[in-house]
Amino acid sequence: MPMTNPTAAMLVIGDEILSGRTRDSNMHYLAQELSRAGFNLTEVRMIPDRPDAIVAAVRKLSISHDHLFTSGGIGPTHDDITADSVARAMGVSIAVRADARALLQAHYDRSGQELNEARLRMARIPEGAVLIDNPVSAAPGFSLGNVHVMAGVPMVFQAMVASLLPTLTGGTPLVSQTWRVMRGEGEIAGPLARMAADFPEVSIGSYPFQRDGVYGANVVVRGADPAQVGAAMIRLAGLFPA
Repeated sequence: MPMTNPTAAMLVIGDEILSGRTRDSNMHYLAQELSRAGFNLTEVRMIPDRPDAIVAAVRKLSISHDHLFTSGGIGPTHDDITADSVARAMGVSIAVRADARALLQAHYDRSGQELNEARLRMARIPEGAVLIDNPVSAAPGFSLGNVHVMAGVPMVFQAMVASLLPTLTGGTPLVSQTWRVMRGEGEIAGPLARMAADFPEVSIGSYPFQRDGVYGANVVVRGADPAQVGAAMIRLAGLFPA
């Protein structure tokens, strides 16, 4: 399928993800939202809270993709090093910024809490970055060039994605349809390969399952052109009648 839509990568940052202590749900959410907005998510990496690892990954992925989205490591604790690492990767300075500090001050004033030194870390923003609104807990994310840095907490991450995506220019949203085939993949592989050659504008994926000893597969057809997807589904239904 031609990759005419903007490409995207995601960087999931955090020791707690890699250790299995925390289950990542942000990738699944972002993949769905990017698909709806017309971005092709082509790569996802999970890396630890290590500055050199973050710097290297940000540099590589931001160059090889139109957009890079990160999650994790922008909170108030000592191991929240994503903002500093992204600044280093992009070659800019980082410091507490007045607009970010004002957002945090207003939030903690409302809740009767102190904007202490730890919380003030969340107002450290790389030079030249644009803030990403966080209506949940006020501490902003930021975009620096094509790198979009967001929180790891799922509720906050989702709110930041909702704030960010309307400001980006996507492509054509993908249409997806599924056909269930009650045959093993070995039987359907040949016909699907020939069908894929006849429909180069769509992607055709086969996802096998086993139920009560019977093998089957969900065949998923995706594409930007609903007519092409519809035509492929008609062919699919003809090859493997329900």
